[in-house]
Amino acid sequence: MADGAAAQLTREDLRALPDPAAAPADCACSNLRCAGWESIGQPLREPLLLHLGTLRDPAVDEPTVEEWPGSHFWSAAAPVAASHFPYNRCEIWACAECGRGFLQYTEYGGYYVDHRLRQIDPALVV
Repeated sequence: MADGAAAQLTREDLRALPDPAAAPADCACSNLRCAGWESIGQPLREPLLLHLGTLRDPAVDEPTVEEWPGSHFWSAAAPVAASHFPYNRCEIWACAECGRGFLQYTEYGGYYVDHRLRQIDPALVV
């Protein structure tokens, strides 16, 4: 975008991404098998991944820290709920080759920074 702002993506945008099971075995992203949140040393960027947008609502100063009811976001089976924590603070990236989608979230603790990555399974988007 010309003003530098990231496009705000919707649940429908996430559901339109390719199923992770369909990613080719020889794709550059094939070693990124992160059904649940995985800590990564630093955020992944181009050329491996292309930035698609954000789930962060620009009209909200401090997004909620409430999780989707009945879920635990660390679980690989946790629903991807765009309006709930931590998804409401995520940037969305896609593999430059196969288009498989990824959520990237950075946790800022008292004495640490933890970059996290989770592949987007469109079947888990609520």
